[in-house]
Amino acid sequence: MNKSTKISIITVSYNSDKTISNTIDSVLSQEYNNLEYIIIDGGSTDKTNEIIESYGDKISQYISEKDDGIYDAMNKGIRISTGKYIGIINSDDFYPDSNIIQKVVNKIEEEESDCVYADLVYVNSENTKKIKRYWKSGEFNRKKFTKGWMIPHPTFFVSKEIYNTFGLYNLTLKSASDYEMILRLLYKNKVSVSYLPEVTVHMRDGGYSNQNFWNRLRGNNEDLKAWELNGIKSPKFLRLRKPLSKLSQFIKRPKDNE
Repeated sequence: MNKSTKISIITVSYNSDKTISNTIDSVLSQEYNNLEYIIIDGGSTDKTNEIIESYGDKISQYISEKDDGIYDAMNKGIRISTGKYIGIINSDDFYPDSNIIQKVVNKIEEEESDCVYADLVYVNSENTKKIKRYWKSGEFNRKKFTKGWMIPHPTFFVSKEIYNTFGLYNLTLKSASDYEMILRLLYKNKVSVSYLPEVTVHMRDGGYSNQNFWNRLRGNNEDLKAWELNGIKSPKFLRLRKPLSKLSQFIKRPKDNE
């Protein structure tokens, strides 16, 4: 493996004092020797900043200021990052073991791809050993997008060059900008991508887009908007197909080696 490949990890936070230590520890525990860790905080009013500051220079770059939402914060992190590839993990998510970044880099270099994605599990917000949903992404096929397919955004690593070429997160979308980004890169512009068939992220359930009925409804509306923004006609019944495609996540469970 090429040890010189620099990886930037970005964590976006806001009033996350109950979970952010878990996220930070999971990043800093990675057994990879060329890792840049950036935290972009939205001006938290709880103890989040105090916790972040306690890690000192283990955090490569740290900004705390008001922003225009989660995707604005992600864009800030991407702009200041210096790694060849960038991953984004939010302040209530964590890597399940210390070899995740190593595996991601190996996959990227093995297939010489511009980006990589993997699998994810949702865990109980209080008992993180309890799996609630298993998001097995499966091998990439561009046509899957027309059937409501989506990859787990926290597992998505993208080269800085690709962001520079095709742009950052669209701030007109409040809960589906990650979907729009993935659609723009993988479907519209056919950026090269690899699939790592392993669980690389544990996500606590109860995220913004899934918090209540209205957020889910807005997310569905924004999914259609994402196609429109890219000048592509949205597939028929996408608003139905996308939630239906998630049903298996509540039934399947990862095997011991996944």
